[in-house]
Amino acid sequence: MRISARCEDMELRQLRYFVSIADHGSISRASVVLHIAQPALSNQIRALEGDLGVSLLTRSPQGVSLTDVGKRFYDHAQAILKQAQDARASVGHAANSPAGTVALGIPQSVSGVLALPLLKIARLRYPAITLQLTEETTGNLLEPVRSGRLNLAILFDERQYRLLNAIPLVDEQLIFIASPGAIAEMSLKRLNLHTALSSRLILPDRQNGVRPIIDAAAREASIEIPDIVEINSIAILRSALLADIGVTIGPGSAFFAELTSGLLQGFPIDDCLLSRRLMLCSPKNIPVPDAVVAIQALIQTITADLCMSGQWSNAKPVGFEPVVQSLPSAA
Repeated sequence: MRISARCEDMELRQLRYFVSIADHGSISRASVVLHIAQPALSNQIRALEGDLGVSLLTRSPQGVSLTDVGKRFYDHAQAILKQAQDARASVGHAANSPAGTVALGIPQSVSGVLALPLLKIARLRYPAITLQLTEETTGNLLEPVRSGRLNLAILFDERQYRLLNAIPLVDEQLIFIASPGAIAEMSLKRLNLHTALSSRLILPDRQNGVRPIIDAAAREASIEIPDIVEINSIAILRSALLADIGVTIGPGSAFFAELTSGLLQGFPIDDCLLSRRLMLCSPKNIPVPDAVVAIQALIQTITADLCMSGQWSNAKPVGFEPVVQSLPSAA
């Protein structure tokens, strides 16, 4: 369905009203949150639909739901409101004192090692910046960062970051990870690729995470991978490893707490270096506010420091040196 050319008449407040109604699933609930009378709010949405020439909402006694075109418009409305918010913040503060909201998408496999240090240090260094973290699989981060709903995202799939502005961040080795019981059962002291791939593997499906890297290594070595359990959730995979259901090959950062405490153990694969490159990505053709530039630099510094200090094991920074003395304590 085409959207009418009259959409230049729509206003930011109408977009804000529409997003609020969609989020609350009810015009009456949105009117309470927005402090706007319900008839006036309904009139604004009808005016927006009239300008666009489409129906955005389906009304029923139970509330409202988005039409198919409404779902598409919702994503655009969120992106426009985010960019307007960024623009307002960028002119309201000096460059040496950035302020505003920075939305960062972070993969599930990275959040355990990076999220807490970043939140703590960002709060100390930039108290006027609100940092919003979204934890997702990398496949679900691409569209939000492309559209501008996310200012930044950490990605490691080349098919994704080729479409964005991308800064190399970290090269991280993939290791063999299992419970101490599973390691003892295998009598592991050294580990080659054939042994790793012949184990009871639990991996993401072929469209997600590090699976394409592992499949490519298996093809190159002419190794047939037996039947595996496919799990895309880091939390469920973690539970499966702890329950001795199987083993995995992946980044140690995904199991940072368990590897640190000894609940899980990790081994490098001796005869094959498997690794992924993490990239710090931002949308193309969208102005970058000072607050985003500040957080971007801070992420580079923190990741380099974590790698060089050994806290992010089996990883090394790419093209950026840590400046440890310039960082406030994250304690």
